[in-house]
Amino acid sequence: MGTLLQWCLEHLNYWIITLLMTIESSFIPFPSEVVVPPAAYHAASNDDMSVILIVVFATLGALFGALINYYLALWVGKPLVYKFADSKLGHLFLLDGSKIKRAEEYFNEHGAVSTFVGRLITVIRQLISIPAGLAKMHIGKFIFYTALGAGIWNTVLAVLGYSLSKVVAEDQLVETVTHYSHEIGYSIAAIVVVVLVVIFIRNRKKTKA
Repeated sequence: MGTLLQWCLEHLNYWIITLLMTIESSFIPFPSEVVVPPAAYHAASNDDMSVILIVVFATLGALFGALINYYLALWVGKPLVYKFADSKLGHLFLLDGSKIKRAEEYFNEHGAVSTFVGRLITVIRQLISIPAGLAKMHIGKFIFYTALGAGIWNTVLAVLGYSLSKVVAEDQLVETVTHYSHEIGYSIAAIVVVVLVVIFIRNRKKTKA
């Protein structure tokens, strides 16, 4: 992990950020904490990169990766998705049928907004695009909710990386960010769920009235 972090810092530019975040957002296991925080950490002490553009390009990469999963699921269908997840190659990518099933149940239970909330949850983030594709979710809604969720998450990671540049050594950055990002991600998701529940209850009361 330390070697990878060093490589990212030494070769950092917006296109590498986009490429790595595309990989991270697809089913290939690659944590976003290794990409965005080091980029923001670097931007804090150098003028060659903008934190805002780091978030923009990271979000584009996350969207590209999500679209890969969406269209793969849309084209190959449910049986092949589950068959691949339970194969040796699927296990190599840290997939299995139970994870796909949990993501699908999460999507079916919470509807289209689960694409947004799912982008904020570590376990669900890379997988939520698959049930969206299986359910043939409207592509416009998928892009909107994915970009919104990924943008918020990448902003959180960028703020963490930038803020920690003054207090954390470079070799401790990823570990520190991972610790905080998990807590922040679950907190954001919980807040979003509470807000949605309140809106749902209010709408039901208005409908009954």
